[in-house]
Amino acid sequence: MERVPMTQEAYNRKHAEVDEMENVVMPEIASAIAAAREEGDLKENAEYHAQREKQGMVQAKINQIKDRLARAQIVDPADIPRDIVAFGATVKVLDVDLDDEEIITLVGDGDENYDEGKYLITSPIGRGLLGKKVGDVCEIEVPKGSLQFKVLSIEYED
Repeated sequence: MERVPMTQEAYNRKHAEVDEMENVVMPEIASAIAAAREEGDLKENAEYHAQREKQGMVQAKINQIKDRLARAQIVDPADIPRDIVAFGATVKVLDVDLDDEEIITLVGDGDENYDEGKYLITSPIGRGLLGKKVGDVCEIEVPKGSLQFKVLSIEYED
């Protein structure tokens, strides 16, 4: 079973999201299904079928988040060495092929935002940078091919 690294804050957010879906969203959907059922013939009742589909999608999301929470590995950034790339690091890298600098922060599940440069530590880029030091060059296989990064700096929030 692959562990899912995340901060305590991300764990708490995901837990609250599940709680909201189970105790607010699902009962609302159940009420809508009951109301649609009272309309009569279920074969031609679009509202009934739409609500049933929505119920299935919400339940699938609940199950997915619960699975991640069950596999969660709470990481305290204060316990991480500061001279290597690890969970919570903000890394300035040089894309060797494009001669372009990027800033990447390695985060856990629930904190990712690729538009803001916050990459999952379990993503290909996250795994490729793990354990690297300033000056290291790494080649990372991604769906579009291969990237070559040189680590320019490593910083951690205090």
